[in-house]
Amino acid sequence: MKTAHDLVLAAKARVEELSLAEAEAAIRRADVLIDVREADEYAAGHLPGAMHLSRGMLEFKLSATAALSARNLKVVLYCKTSGRAALAACAMLEMGYLDVKSIAGGYDAWVAAGLPAQRPEVPSFD
Repeated sequence: MKTAHDLVLAAKARVEELSLAEAEAAIRRADVLIDVREADEYAAGHLPGAMHLSRGMLEFKLSATAALSARNLKVVLYCKTSGRAALAACAMLEMGYLDVKSIAGGYDAWVAAGLPAQRPEVPSFD
């Protein structure tokens, strides 16, 4: 029986994972940047310009959103550490998308490297 870890390793062997340096350039060239984490994770902070499509609803949202239906879209995906993004990238490849990449290390690596992230503003009570 396969574990979640086995599935992630198989997905990572199949999809192109971008280093942080590669990711910055790929995001600039991408048609869409997708955060596949859960809504609360996205709300706590995300990459600038990222669209939220949780991993659990990805295939359904892609199928229902006309702007995301073109199979030649340049797509960059990320999650917290890269497992869900790799699984999501595999699902998109299965759906016929041709140019899907994920960010190695995900959001955690991005933030740890000091790269820009959008975070909610905390109200000041001064």
